[in-house]
Amino acid sequence: MSRVFLVFCFVVFLGVSFFVYADDSIIALGARVEKVADGFGFTEGPAADANGDIYFVDDPNSKIYFWSVADKKLSVFVAQSAHANGMYFDKNGQLVVCEGETGSVVSYDKSAKRTLLAAAFEGKRFNKPNDLWIDTKGGIYFTDPVYGKEYKVTQDGEHVYYITPNREKILKVVTDLTKPNGIIGTPDSKSLYITDQVKGKVWRYSIQPDGKLSDKTLFANIGVDGMTIDNRGNIYITADQIYVFDKTGKEIQKINVPETPANICFGGKDRKTLFITARKSIYSIKMNVQGCQ
Repeated sequence: MSRVFLVFCFVVFLGVSFFVYADDSIIALGARVEKVADGFGFTEGPAADANGDIYFVDDPNSKIYFWSVADKKLSVFVAQSAHANGMYFDKNGQLVVCEGETGSVVSYDKSAKRTLLAAAFEGKRFNKPNDLWIDTKGGIYFTDPVYGKEYKVTQDGEHVYYITPNREKILKVVTDLTKPNGIIGTPDSKSLYITDQVKGKVWRYSIQPDGKLSDKTLFANIGVDGMTIDNRGNIYITADQIYVFDKTGKEIQKINVPETPANICFGGKDRKTLFITARKSIYSIKMNVQGCQ
């Protein structure tokens, strides 16, 4: 009897809601999707700080929460977040945030002091910044779609922008997507993945030295919200469940979650726990791989 079959049988016996495809599964043996906290309006934007603690937003209630992994305690980090969404930590420990209500990209220090980074392009406010990723130089890529009837398209479309590391320029780097949403880059800052949720596609781009993008290539045919990446180069995608694709675009894993996931990130001290924002709750699952945030 093969080891793969034994592992599969053991997982089925435990009642775990995912499939193990091989001995070197990205998911820790016997791991379950576990609820971390609940009772929120709609969770989004998870990001891990240097300690592996998790920050996430409750969009309808306009709050940013902090989850201590070690203490397993939840607290409010920002009580009025202007309907924050996507978040990411920069190399200086600043929490960079897409602020939907103001159409801005802002940052918070450890004391929750807010700093405005960008609010307009060519004299017009951004639509509703949704998700972001920061490259190794400190430049910020962010998507700017429109969701919600109360928001209007204020730019000439729904695009992707790049704030240069010195914060002196903002470049419009993608203009041909219908509704750009999730975004994640590789640790070497050579490739960038962007979702077009309405069209149900994920695109891969090559990152140029000046921050511009080239070589647009179809990576996956799937409607996506948030994404993350692990140290093997696998891309994690939130749709009706979590789908994992290897760097060639082949689906290698599916992780079922009790509520529809919106976004994901790796956290914990060793970056081997996947945290999932899913509607009214936060979930986690132990992994064999490390995240690259």
